[in-house]
Amino acid sequence: MSKVTVVGAGKYGSTTAQRVAEADIVDEVVMTDIVEGLPQGLALDMNESRPIVRFRTKVVGTNDYADTAGSDVVVITAGLPRKPGMSRMDLLEVNAKIVRDVTDKIVAHSPDAVIIVVTNPLDQMTTLAAEVSGFPRRRVMGQAGMLDSARMAHFIAEKTGADILSVRAITLGSHGPTMVPVPSLCSVDGKPLTEVLSKEEIDEIVERTRKGGAEIVGLLKTGSAYFAPSAAAAAMVRAVVLDTKETMPVCAWVEGQYGVSDVYLGVPAKLGAAGVEEIVEFDLTDEEMAALREAADAVKEKVATLDSLEG
Repeated sequence: MSKVTVVGAGKYGSTTAQRVAEADIVDEVVMTDIVEGLPQGLALDMNESRPIVRFRTKVVGTNDYADTAGSDVVVITAGLPRKPGMSRMDLLEVNAKIVRDVTDKIVAHSPDAVIIVVTNPLDQMTTLAAEVSGFPRRRVMGQAGMLDSARMAHFIAEKTGADILSVRAITLGSHGPTMVPVPSLCSVDGKPLTEVLSKEEIDEIVERTRKGGAEIVGLLKTGSAYFAPSAAAAAMVRAVVLDTKETMPVCAWVEGQYGVSDVYLGVPAKLGAAGVEEIVEFDLTDEEMAALREAADAVKEKVATLDSLEG
């Protein structure tokens, strides 16, 4: 039986579970959470939508990791969200404890799973999950680039008035201040972005993309984004479950590609049943390449901070 587990039944986790269930690509989606009754109630509500939306996937809500046993993919959404004025790094210490505990339980019940981390700070939590799990690095990845690229695409469509489905955008690097939007690989109706917008307009979009999550947090006042993030996570789950080999920007372990080694970083990667099956190297401008390497150094520095906390 094919199974996907989503850890955390908050807005992000429950919406991810709903999207995966409605895609009807697995037999069962399990939501687990420490709050008694929450995942069970949400699961019942989702199951009752099945005859309307027309999907067969069963949703199970539980507080017991035994119910997650044998999962093919596990999405970790558990952790505290940002509040206005907080950076993703402000969540480092508290969420590290949560991700460590969750990963231990995942490994105990689903030793062959592919893990997708979405908890912030993303790059560091993905690194932590990989270290704690002991899984091959290809089976642990983070969701960031899919979300950031979608935000950039929206901003491009908004600025140009183009059909959103005609916009191609991509961001690499870290999920944070050293995010690397890549204008040279962006296009509108097949035309390079640099031929559609001025440098000043592109720079404005790049800056707004970097602050895309904070903009939503500031507007909501309580909580953070979950519609676009859950869509991004569900797309990654689909690629793994269906073994599509689609190329997506994800937080993956880099071993020499782009001149960077030994770090989890946002890069384009082919996703399939084995997880990250190949890192794809696109041609970047010198400026974009330098920014990507700067992002790698910044992530390594923050991982060292995480290591010191554990020490």
